[in-house]
Amino acid sequence: MYAALELGVATFDSSVAGLGGCPYAKGATGNVASEDVLYMFNGLEIETGVDLAKLRMAGRFISDFLGREPMSRVARALDAKEPLSKTGLA
Repeated sequence: MYAALELGVATFDSSVAGLGGCPYAKGATGNVASEDVLYMFNGLEIETGVDLAKLRMAGRFISDFLGREPMSRVARALDAKEPLSKTGLA
């Protein structure tokens, strides 16, 4: 995504907690996690209008519902450093 951004692409697809996969690629583990993309954009000081803490909460909610860990590396790292509670950041 970073390389595409450098070439002027301004719209990207991703999925919360990296959920999903490809019906055509057997064994595909998921999609690019929105949390990871947002963290990169935040680091580049690109305004997105998306709150990373709220996105993490959404990812944790759906991952817990599905009984799996989020695929987002950023979410897992931030969860270890700043655990989420059910009502927001702990």
